[in-house]
Amino acid sequence: MVAGRLFARLDGRVGFLYGDSYLDAQGSIPIHLPELPLRSGPQWPSGNLKLASCIRDASPDAWGRRVIINRVTGKTGDEAARVELDELTFLRQSGSDRIGALDFQDSPTVYVPRESANAPMEELLEAAARVEKGIPLTPTLDRALNHGTSIGGARPKALVVEGGQKFIAKFPAGNDTYEVVKAEFLLMRLARLAGLDVARVRMVKAAHKDVLLVERFDRATGNEGWTRRCMVSALTLQGLDEMEARHASYEDLAEIMRQRFDRSAKATRELFGRIVLNVLGGNTDDHARNHAAFWDGEALALTPAYDLCPQVRTGGTASQSMTIDGGDRRSRVGTCLQAAPIYGLSRAEARSVVEAQMETIRAEWRAVADEAGLSEVDRRLLAGRAVLHPYGFEDLDGTEACLGRLAAEIAADMRS
Repeated sequence: MVAGRLFARLDGRVGFLYGDSYLDAQGSIPIHLPELPLRSGPQWPSGNLKLASCIRDASPDAWGRRVIINRVTGKTGDEAARVELDELTFLRQSGSDRIGALDFQDSPTVYVPRESANAPMEELLEAAARVEKGIPLTPTLDRALNHGTSIGGARPKALVVEGGQKFIAKFPAGNDTYEVVKAEFLLMRLARLAGLDVARVRMVKAAHKDVLLVERFDRATGNEGWTRRCMVSALTLQGLDEMEARHASYEDLAEIMRQRFDRSAKATRELFGRIVLNVLGGNTDDHARNHAAFWDGEALALTPAYDLCPQVRTGGTASQSMTIDGGDRRSRVGTCLQAAPIYGLSRAEARSVVEAQMETIRAEWRAVADEAGLSEVDRRLLAGRAVLHPYGFEDLDGTEACLGRLAAEIAADMRS
């Protein structure tokens, strides 16, 4: 169904206008509230936004933009990095099967899905490698990779259908210094085993390379085929754009959950569990586009967690992408415990969450690392330098200091 029309001004700001037929249709819902309420007339993005954030959620991020620039301009390397295309071009050039429920078309009357056949994984890997190296794609490889240009994130990826399910396929990057896709599988599986709501994942091989498949939770099958679920990012929920992402915070997200989410108490506790998992698992890439909510036109509900990947670091300190408590974003268990009341937990309950996740890591590490096919070198690299990093426990004292000793003991077992 045509929801409305986007139009740009000379200053680059993009407005939106609901179509009369959409406003009159039974069951129509706002694309998101309070950003785009159901009303007639043009609506312009608020504040410093160039485009309504709920629309920007459906636009490609770094990887998809690289693919589109490669196709549209034919430029490579540093030349391609300097290319600036307008947002409407990225929306029109990216694939139709994008995350969430939106798509963008040139015509208001004829729908032309920008999709490709379900290309073999080997073709997708070859196409991704060419984009990374700045080599123009052949028409065949361009069609193969175009399907995934609307996915967020900076790493090589594509969309695939396998066994009646839709997946995001994540590929190794040429500059990886450790087995990143296997490390992401590891942390995603550990998080799920720890009782968090996490997207299902599995590892496959293609062209002798490891590929991580992440099951899409914004799609479902029914009697009439695939259906889409509306989604908005935590960045959108907080009214921010990419340039303001450093101001995003978990505490603001928790407050929004209390006001607008179904089963808000459960949602804020789940959010706290994810924060702890990120700290214990060394995932510092937990920015506000790596959190999202389903939107049904009236209320919001937290989506399963995604993009959980340990970040190996050489230095001692680390910070999360979003603040946890009053501007404190340090990747420390103590920060989480201090912040517990914000998320509806007592300090004792928060400590139980930490202990339970650590015991899950202890119990499941070897089995999940084996399932991932993680090398001994990378197991030792991740243990203590990403997962259960000592910095995460440095600020604990009194009875809570035992958590640091337990973490050191578990990390030593993980390396043995």
